Amino acid sequence: MTTVDEIATPPSKGWHIGLWVAQIALAALYGMAAYMKLLMSPADLVAMGLLWVENAPLLFVRAIGFAELLGVIGLIPPAATRIRPDLTVMAAWGLLVVQILAIGFHMIRGEFSVLGFNAIYLALCVLVIWGRSKKAPIAPRS
Repeated sequence: MTTVDEIATPPSKGWHIGLWVAQIALAALYGMAAYMKLLMSPADLVAMGLLWVENAPLLFVRAIGFAELLGVIGLIPPAATRIRPDLTVMAAWGLLVVQILAIGFHMIRGEFSVLGFNAIYLALCVLVIWGRSKKAPIAPRS
């Protein structure tokens, strides 16, 4: 016997719109960060306030930028094309890991002023993971 709680109700249009806004915001934030870490000089990054870059190997900075770029690529095209939309959730998981590591890194360095921004990134990652895996998943093409 099926109960009312067991009947799946489709997510509202509002959830889909809200999750798209979150995905685009996350892609824009990480896209900007990836651009800066991949293409700007360490001196320019330090001048912009990324003080940790001064003591970090350039390869480390570029690797973080590359990981962020991969996450950005995974957030939008798979969901928009509905070709492997599960990659969107995986990309959000990857960016969540990047953000957790960034929070730990900044805490160790005593850079507490940036943790508010980290919390926003973290919350957007969690929202996309939950939303696209549980609340309003995108069906793959048939």
